[in-house]
Amino acid sequence: MSSKIGVMGCGWLGLPLAKHLVANSYSVHGTTTSKEKLSILEKEDIVPHQITLSSSTIGGDIQGLLSQIDTLVINIPPKLRSGNPESFYEKIKLLYNEIKKSSVSHIIFISSTAVYGEIKGEVTEDCIPKPVTESGKQLLAAEQLFKKDDELLSTIIRLGGLIGPDRHPVTMLSQRQNLVNGHDPINLIHLNDCIHMISTIIKNDYWGEIFNGVYPFHPTKKEFYTKEALKIGLPPPDYSKSLPSKLNKVIVSKNFLDKSHHFENPVGL
Repeated sequence: MSSKIGVMGCGWLGLPLAKHLVANSYSVHGTTTSKEKLSILEKEDIVPHQITLSSSTIGGDIQGLLSQIDTLVINIPPKLRSGNPESFYEKIKLLYNEIKKSSVSHIIFISSTAVYGEIKGEVTEDCIPKPVTESGKQLLAAEQLFKKDDELLSTIIRLGGLIGPDRHPVTMLSQRQNLVNGHDPINLIHLNDCIHMISTIIKNDYWGEIFNGVYPFHPTKKEFYTKEALKIGLPPPDYSKSLPSKLNKVIVSKNFLDKSHHFENPVGL
């Protein structure tokens, strides 16, 4: 079992993950791009490293980080929707090349169900990804860097929509009009279950595998977001009338559930 863990990207998911691993007696190193956040990590007994990634350079002592760990959790979102011209794939390729110079032997790469694109029906880890968005395409290309390397023990986690403290999709959907996807099922996962899944994989040495991370309950978006908006006192989004489809995508966390694990934080119930 890995004992020295690096968390690349201590943000909304990475910081609570690192804190959870510390609480479970792992030696944890964490990265941030912000000098001001170094002291926050240190106060949580996370060894801090200021590391910045671009498509052409890595800022900070990346080998200093990698030399002190045996497992690296790569948790860096693509952030391509803002018109950022930088290539996410090239960022990860630079990081991959540095990993290859080090003694790090285990990788957890946090990806997204966006790699499945517009596949319809039930989607398990056995489905062949068909990404249509730029972020989905670059995530899949980044996954391949690690999956094709037989010298690294790499596990890919494809997370659904993230939900949790200070993050709820309904806040962005409230009051929007004429949304056309009201009959589509939700494919969400709570922050605490993301942490539960990652820590379970590390604890049980589930290496060289792919895991979908989505809570196994899939009401329609109209049903779910209307209820959630009213629950927190927001005007619900407006969905246009359309015929339901029997082919809408439902992401199934088959690999995790087949190993007799379960999710602990209900979404949509």
